[in-house]
Amino acid sequence: MSNFVDETNLCARGGDGGAGCVSFRREAHVPLGGPNGGDGGSGASVWLEADSNVASLLAFRDHPHRIGESGTHGQGSGKHGKTATDLTVKVPEGTVVKHHTTGEVLAELNHAGERWLAAPGGEGGKGNARFLSNKRRAPAFAEQGERGVEQWFRLELRLFADVALVGFPNAGKSTLISRVSAAKPKIADYPFTTLVPNLGVVRVDDNNEFVMADIPGLIEGASEGTGLGLQFLRHVERARVLLYLLDLTAVDGQSPAEQLRILRHELGEYKPELLERPSVVVGSKADVLRPEDWEVDVDFAISSVTGENLQPLLWRLHGLVTETQENDDEYDEFIIHRPMSDTVTISREDDGAYRVHGREAERSVALSDLTNWDAINYMQGKLDKLGVYRALRKAGIREGDEVRIGDFAFDYQEDQ
Repeated sequence: MSNFVDETNLCARGGDGGAGCVSFRREAHVPLGGPNGGDGGSGASVWLEADSNVASLLAFRDHPHRIGESGTHGQGSGKHGKTATDLTVKVPEGTVVKHHTTGEVLAELNHAGERWLAAPGGEGGKGNARFLSNKRRAPAFAEQGERGVEQWFRLELRLFADVALVGFPNAGKSTLISRVSAAKPKIADYPFTTLVPNLGVVRVDDNNEFVMADIPGLIEGASEGTGLGLQFLRHVERARVLLYLLDLTAVDGQSPAEQLRILRHELGEYKPELLERPSVVVGSKADVLRPEDWEVDVDFAISSVTGENLQPLLWRLHGLVTETQENDDEYDEFIIHRPMSDTVTISREDDGAYRVHGREAERSVALSDLTNWDAINYMQGKLDKLGVYRALRKAGIREGDEVRIGDFAFDYQEDQ
């Protein structure tokens, strides 16, 4: 089983907030002590963070859940519950976070240290001491802890490489990267020897180096999923320079010119802008044929076995990589994030019920102790201040219609 995983699912769940406490002072000679219930601690949020020491998404393959700890409950005598420490989940650089259902890109963690909030922890509930006022001298209720957010995501890894080797199976990509770097890919004389991308640092001289990626062999129809297809094409996206490696001995009966045509066609079908990427066309296995038998014009003809033309090729690649680094700001892009709006909005559900949307309104319900009438009255006052009832009336609600806020449902009454 491969130790390299470049796509997987993740379920992130923030920890629950602790409940606030209902408590009153009990002192000698003080028959009606005031409220002193402490607040609950907030639950841990789950963050994703790019880490250069993490190579793949293997850790999520069999264990996709990451759950933050819950905060502890408040206590009497004004003792607040402990807030849980946030959970930081390390992912490789180049990890793309997508909505599990729609496929919408939510975040791109491209560089070590970049972080993204995957699942907020729930806030701790307020203890009854928080609700003391001139009108409410002995509040006998407290807030419940807010539940942490739970969400499923699709994680995809897009490798960062300065140079991507693109070629048919058995074109010699694995042999080349093993010759010019410390990478040790599996090498054999059958198709799809390379089943995972291999990264290697290529040292041109003592002061100059770049990262090369051996992308598993592409074949005709790869952009539509044929062969290894789309599984690895995305790793080409982030490469600064493309190296088209052609087998001069006509792999599988396809001439070098036909190989180049198919490779460019598949990249163009997958992402047209890849055809504008700086590239070098290289013929491999030059030690097998004479130049007059190559049947294609190449920038370099090399032999990974004898080392022919390898050093000039590496300097050419290094020069192209340097040029793109000077002109390229694409790799500084980080994140697309749409925070939940605090604005109260109303929608109608299929059965005619009115659904209230808005984080503060939903939190007001989630934190309230719905078994306590004082807490319910306090919640209704908060909803009124947030403009929930005004929005419902504007939406055309009538007496007796059902209203839903989060998991709470009630029948609307005109005296709200």
